[in-house]
Amino acid sequence: MKTLRTDVAVIGAGSAGLTAYRAARAGGKRAVLIESGPYGTTCARVGCMPSKLLIAAAEAAHALAAAPAFGVHPGQVRIDGQAVMARVRSERDRFVGFVLEGMEHIPEEDKLRGHARFTGPRELQVDEHTLVQAERIVIATGSTPMVPFEWQQAGERVITSDAVFDWTDLPQSVAVVGTGVIGLELGQALHRLGVRVAIFARGGSVAQLGDPLVLAEAAKVLGAELDIRFQTQVAAVERDGEELLLTSRDAAGQQRQERYQYVLSAIGRKPNVHALNLELAQIALDRRGIPLYDRRTMQCGSSAIFIAGDADDELPLLGEAADQGKIAGANAARFPAVQPGLRRTPLTVAFCEPQIATLGEDYHSLCASHSGRFAVGMVSFSNQGRSRVMLQNHGMLRVYGEFGTGRFLGAEMIGPRAEHIGHLLSWACQAGLTVDAMLDMPFYHPVVEEGVRTALRDLAQNLAKEPPAPQPCPDCTPGT
Repeated sequence: MKTLRTDVAVIGAGSAGLTAYRAARAGGKRAVLIESGPYGTTCARVGCMPSKLLIAAAEAAHALAAAPAFGVHPGQVRIDGQAVMARVRSERDRFVGFVLEGMEHIPEEDKLRGHARFTGPRELQVDEHTLVQAERIVIATGSTPMVPFEWQQAGERVITSDAVFDWTDLPQSVAVVGTGVIGLELGQALHRLGVRVAIFARGGSVAQLGDPLVLAEAAKVLGAELDIRFQTQVAAVERDGEELLLTSRDAAGQQRQERYQYVLSAIGRKPNVHALNLELAQIALDRRGIPLYDRRTMQCGSSAIFIAGDADDELPLLGEAADQGKIAGANAARFPAVQPGLRRTPLTVAFCEPQIATLGEDYHSLCASHSGRFAVGMVSFSNQGRSRVMLQNHGMLRVYGEFGTGRFLGAEMIGPRAEHIGHLLSWACQAGLTVDAMLDMPFYHPVVEEGVRTALRDLAQNLAKEPPAPQPCPDCTPGT
């Protein structure tokens, strides 16, 4: 076994790891990048990009189905599943190719292939071939979709989102378990492409929403199109010939059995940290075995170990992974003189239709941190001008502001153009703007953003009132 000495060792070559490696190199340090799987980020291979390719095909099909409402009749629609999936795979491979091209620019001596595990706080063993002695280490090992062990026994037709993008044709039926971002996006896309889809949710959650009014609106709007079974547990999944027999149980205890070609587990992702021998790293772990860290510096305690990306189980988003990787890599380079890095205003978007966006402080966080000290403004998109013109007049936006300062704190929404409204509002939030200052900004006519102005006006009026007495936050967590 050979020994390699370096300033910084980065475990994982995904979005966070690549950014950490580059930041460490930019800080003037020798760095190595250790990867056990295929090169190419989760986003490019099985995440952001291929899912949007499938959604784009679904949007085209839906536009044809919606056209008669405008007096436009396109004729018989035929969805070629093989062509749909061929484009998804081809464009997916193109995006992955860009990542692989970037890997080619990294010196070969800086790349190590194999599984890394700690043998000490500053030493890693990579498979059975290399000991890496590093002054600083960055954990950027990503995450893996979760599939309950019992479901796995039903065979290869129980899948995660990773498998969807290798399909060569669209299936006839899919049961999607989970109403998070992945479950909603893929479930609706497959439904619009002619696949029989049912979506199962143990509780009443929808994507990342916490505001009870927005959550209720989302359940109503999405439920009008999709077969979403809230408060329903998947009791069993069994192989039945070439299909799967799924047994579900609703809140009243009623059981139902149905057959599907696939069961897609979209119940969440778990950090890839449990095979790292973290007990030998001599850092504190939480009750789930995930390292405790400072989110401003990404440092684990006072150690020379840093963490970034999905591995820390904070926000599994590309932008967050890149920001965290940059902070972790830069601080690994300058250790022990670590410095807080830029953590941007949180922004999450679900690309279902209507789109869902949350940004800044969410409703439940504000109930805890600003109880009695924040006001809410809202707008319904049901009769908003531009939304009605486009026949996309569904959804709701709720915005939050701080009593006294008038500072804009955050928002939750489901509605048209949420990906753009989310950016607009997150920039205002990060800039520390007040609600009055936001209302001084230009709003063109007719645009969906006029709905933002309506919500902000409502918020401004409520901020001008006396703050209410603190109230407990309504419990709208899954299972209630």
